Amino acid sequence: MAPTTSSELQRLRDSIDNIDAALIHLLAERFKFTQKVGALKATANMPPADPKREAQQIARLRALAETAKLDPEFAEKFLNFIVTEVIRHHHAHRDGKNT
Repeated sequence: MAPTTSSELQRLRDSIDNIDAALIHLLAERFKFTQKVGALKATANMPPADPKREAQQIARLRALAETAKLDPEFAEKFLNFIVTEVIRHHHAHRDGKNT
């Protein structure tokens, strides 16, 4: 590999690593809020899942993905993965097993 190719590859990988770090921090921040939502729902005796809200969020994120030139199917799968974990946390709050 030529030195310029190697340095360009490293520069690109460094940028990817920075974005990955930002994603982790954003997810941590998001989960701080969803934990509060779970506690609030548990206190109010509300169900852990909200299918109507989830459907709205999927539609919203699919539209955002299209605008951002990201595959909407991927965006939906990603959101579903996150929502599954959030609902698991909400069940834990409801059952008194705070995560």
